[in-house]
Amino acid sequence: MRIRNNKQSGFTLIELMIVVAIIAIVAAVALPKLMSARLSANENAAVGTLRTIAAAQQQFQASCSIDTDADGGGEYGYFGELAGSDAMRAWGGVGNPPDLSGGLLTPSFLATTFGNIATSVVEKQGYMFKIYLPAAESSGTIAGIAEAAGGGATTGSGAPDSANCEILWCAYAWPKEAGKTGNRCFFVNQDMDIIQTDAKVTAARYEGTTLVPAFSAAYDTADMGDQVGLAIMGKTAVDTNTWTAVGN
Repeated sequence: MRIRNNKQSGFTLIELMIVVAIIAIVAAVALPKLMSARLSANENAAVGTLRTIAAAQQQFQASCSIDTDADGGGEYGYFGELAGSDAMRAWGGVGNPPDLSGGLLTPSFLATTFGNIATSVVEKQGYMFKIYLPAAESSGTIAGIAEAAGGGATTGSGAPDSANCEILWCAYAWPKEAGKTGNRCFFVNQDMDIIQTDAKVTAARYEGTTLVPAFSAAYDTADMGDQVGLAIMGKTAVDTNTWTAVGN
């Protein structure tokens, strides 16, 4: 004779509630760490990208790919020029301003992805990147000129200065979404030293394509030829943020 066992196995409501509570506790502990790891990875990648840009600028200038005053001295370039996606500036002839007849750089010094310009910035792994080249000196100061919205340089009165472009340039990297894709903003120029700020000053918080650092943000004054990163020595920069050497 067979005996039927009508007892059904399964979880009780209390057991299910305990499992859900454990999952919630684990998520509460793990998610912040995952977010922190992601932010750190994006910031480290941004620093690495700035080092790549700095090396490309150094090689580009040494190659004399751009020499808009025909004096034999190479000049620094924009993303579109470095990536070979936009026409380079060239000497326009005696008495004429530089034009864009320099053609495309082949081979390029940066990956072609850097040529994807929108509102004069490049987006890469949660960070935005922007290059400034120097204008001509005016009243003792040198302003910075951003890349054209579609990539490369402008010509005429809005073009970078030939002589100053042989010695000056700078670039910034800042989060696409502050607090979500990164926290810190980074800076590098012809000196090859990378500095950073956590942008805790609300008025100088950088994010996406709307809150973009001006060329002078990390400088001592609104002069591209002046000192940068003076906050390392206890002084404030133009944007009122504290800029320090990367690693501090």
